[in-house]
Amino acid sequence: MSKGKSCKSNHQRAKAFIRNAAAAGAHLAVLPEYHLADFYPSHDPTIRQQCSNWKTYLDNYCALAKECNICIVPGSLGELHADNTIVNAAYFIDNKGGIRGRYEKKNLWHPERAYVKSSKSDTRHVAFDTPLGKVGLLICWDLAFPEAFRELVMQGAKMIIVPAFWKLSDASDVGLKRNPRSEGDFLDAAVVSRAFENTCTVVFCNVAGPANEGFAGLSQIAVPFKGCLDKFQGCDEGLKIVSVDMDILEEAEQAYKIREDLAKPDWHYGYSR
Repeated sequence: MSKGKSCKSNHQRAKAFIRNAAAAGAHLAVLPEYHLADFYPSHDPTIRQQCSNWKTYLDNYCALAKECNICIVPGSLGELHADNTIVNAAYFIDNKGGIRGRYEKKNLWHPERAYVKSSKSDTRHVAFDTPLGKVGLLICWDLAFPEAFRELVMQGAKMIIVPAFWKLSDASDVGLKRNPRSEGDFLDAAVVSRAFENTCTVVFCNVAGPANEGFAGLSQIAVPFKGCLDKFQGCDEGLKIVSVDMDILEEAEQAYKIREDLAKPDWHYGYSR
């Protein structure tokens, strides 16, 4: 979805994309982080009002999933709660319209931290059962933390879905001076690396927007052995249907034995503070 549009406009276009995906036989549709509107209050002074309507949009996606017989991860939603805090939350909706999983972003990007409440530091990442197998949800900057993937994979997740609002300009002036495309290199490397090092499928869906405003695009899906199966080369809004053979995960596990090692009682990478 594109920035600079109203919540209603983005929602209607999202629904059209999802209907087209379902008509093409897709089992899962994924949208980007904050797909309904440009989030940061410095960009959009009406953000709190928009965040207050999140439940209406979520209910609508649940109804759409049931109508179209397709699972949906509707990106992430900025949710304004009764205590006046905003959380950044992603949902997995099954093809019957039921919510199978919910995740609040734990690793907030730096500009978010002034406005968004992170999930509690003592809460775990949780994998959950879906019609597509065991799934985990992460959001955007979580991609930079291998520990998040490990925690989900240790619970049996075979697919990890990552909606994002990730821009080339996030590298800062210093990074852009070194390499104007550094964030694109980061995304391409991280998505593929996470798939290989966890023998899992990684579905990364990024926001679209004008290239001259720093938008990266690069939505993509990666699996071990093959790497990136397909991706958007630019930052234009669009729809891609990608076929994923999940059997490749078991073949990769036979070769790498990542999950086998993670499950051993003497697994040697424990973390403490």
